[in-house]
Amino acid sequence: MNVLDSLTKQANRLAGDVQSSVKRARIEGERRLLLRQHRSALEELGERVYELVRSGQMPEGRLGPELAAVESKLMEIDARAAEIEDLRPADDESAGDDPSAAAFPMVDGSGEPREDTGPGPGWDAASRYFRDG
Repeated sequence: MNVLDSLTKQANRLAGDVQSSVKRARIEGERRLLLRQHRSALEELGERVYELVRSGQMPEGRLGPELAAVESKLMEIDARAAEIEDLRPADDESAGDDPSAAAFPMVDGSGEPREDTGPGPGWDAASRYFRDG
């Protein structure tokens, strides 16, 4: 009986530890969700304040350095976008193509299978493998 009592105590302790871990994980997940919601609310507040200051409905006041930092980052973003455009080849014929055409050559733009395409090179090897196997 002593061994059985010992195993029961260990099992109960383990079950309690698991329940505690699950509860702690759930609470930590809820806390992280609340933190994301808080950051999102702050972001929305910041965007609204920025819009109000730029439209003249709110005085710039003590927000000058923060607004300057936002403007600086926006200029950097625009500069990077211009750099990306400059790096794109001018004679790039595939720039206007649908990327799904390269990924799915057996389907035309309407989503219907193309009539002119065969099963492809992999099918020959597969049919030989399964015929021989």
